[in-house]
Amino acid sequence: MELPILALSFLALLVLGYRLYGGWVAKQFVLDDARATPAHTREDGIDYVPTKPFYLFAQHFSAIAAAGPIAGPIIACQKFGWLPCLLWIALGVVLIGAVHDFSSLVASVRHGAVSVAEIARERLGGPAGRAMMVFIWLALVYVIVAFTDITAGSFVRGTEELEGTRGSFDPGGAVASASVFYLLLAIVMGVVQRLFRPPLWLVTVIFVPATFALAWLGTHASHFLLFDHRTWALAILAYCCVASVVPVWALLQPRGYLGGFVLYSALGLGIVGVLFGGYEIKQPAFKSWDDGLAGGQLVPFLFVTIACGACSGFHGLVCSGTTSKQVERESHTRFVGYGAMLAEGFVALIALVTVMIFTNDQLKGLKPGVIYGRGIGEFLTILIGKENLPFAITFGAMAFSTFVFDTLDVATRLGRYLVQEIFGWRGRAGALVGTLITIGPPVFFLCYAGENSYLKFWTLFGASNQLLAALTLIVISVWLRKNGKRAWFTLLPMAFVLVITLWALGTLAWSNFAASTGFDVALANGVAAAALVLLALFLLASGFKALARARA
Repeated sequence: MELPILALSFLALLVLGYRLYGGWVAKQFVLDDARATPAHTREDGIDYVPTKPFYLFAQHFSAIAAAGPIAGPIIACQKFGWLPCLLWIALGVVLIGAVHDFSSLVASVRHGAVSVAEIARERLGGPAGRAMMVFIWLALVYVIVAFTDITAGSFVRGTEELEGTRGSFDPGGAVASASVFYLLLAIVMGVVQRLFRPPLWLVTVIFVPATFALAWLGTHASHFLLFDHRTWALAILAYCCVASVVPVWALLQPRGYLGGFVLYSALGLGIVGVLFGGYEIKQPAFKSWDDGLAGGQLVPFLFVTIACGACSGFHGLVCSGTTSKQVERESHTRFVGYGAMLAEGFVALIALVTVMIFTNDQLKGLKPGVIYGRGIGEFLTILIGKENLPFAITFGAMAFSTFVFDTLDVATRLGRYLVQEIFGWRGRAGALVGTLITIGPPVFFLCYAGENSYLKFWTLFGASNQLLAALTLIVISVWLRKNGKRAWFTLLPMAFVLVITLWALGTLAWSNFAASTGFDVALANGVAAAALVLLALFLLASGFKALARARA
């Protein structure tokens, strides 16, 4: 199939999904703009802030669209071929992923903008709520470990495509400089908005072009921020600590808004490359049902490897942790929740294309972030010329790091919310201690697990992430049934994702225990996988009991 036909068909499916299925799901929730949202009833200028839908969409989109929908499809395509990946992304995002995100956002708004875990406590009972909190917290630790390691690695090396230019240009240093400049610009934007209250269009006209100018400036400041992998990992975690406790207007909102435009640009370049680049599909449509390695079986590992590109439990945490506190009107939840997940599905498609246009020999030894940066760079040269390939590929790698970076501070903030909820801590002191507890395990793993440790955690991250989505859908189904609403549109996706993820986690626990030679990463992964399965089974039992009571 030609790439333009494939991409246009995919876009048409997303539009129809939003208009038809998304509209039908919205009717089931009976959205009412006359009902005051928590952003108004609990407005505090820090966490609860009524936010315009376009601004909130950009912030939410940049928070959920991190490494998952990019690295996942690239890894899965190299294992199984592009056709199984495309089918799962297309069907999964419309029928499962977007429904999960939309439902999580509405449920949180209706419950006072509390977390998914707090909703589980209310609907399934106190023990189930605490189990859900522990499950979510463990999943967030894996998110932080994997994404921090990916980002630190890109700051050190950049892309192998540009290794020959060292001396006058450092690829990793360029990506690091551009990313740091981007964060500083977001802080300036937040302060300007807070002090002077300029209209959003004026902020956009000034700060969005500045974001791209600073990306270009990073290529000319590539020798200033040169540190080793561990130093960058610890620096990123330190940033997460600070970002977790500052008001959302100071960093989270402006960073998310600018990051959204970086995402839009990457999507735009993807469209240009797919429609006008003249690229051919060089990867096979199908490779194998089983490559003979642990995690190499198409079923169940295709689904959990692609992870966020089709369905993500982490999105439910963003919806119920930060986004629900900023929803201005109930009707905005469809655009932000369902719409942003469909946009992430298109991010996954572009990531899939960046691997489809290269042969296996061209991809040999390259990491997912490098492949994505190389593909986006190739698309950008269509507009700026092949002579600017170093800058183009650096921009692609910087965009990948930006997506990951945007999620890290959100994950840390959500982790500290959970710790505060578990122990009942309030105030700034509770927020600080909750943040330190959340960051502690990632510091340990990244100091002692070694570089590229995300490769050891990726499949477990994907399985736990999607199992969290299934558990969230159980909680939402109980809420719907107790309110006399139909719930099959959440129960059927829950059942499918539940079977797949428990299958994957059980396999991972067995293989990691078998591979362990003592107190090592394999043992830690095996224990974590087993703990996640046990927590999930307890939550399942609680959920089915609550469903039976609701039905009665």
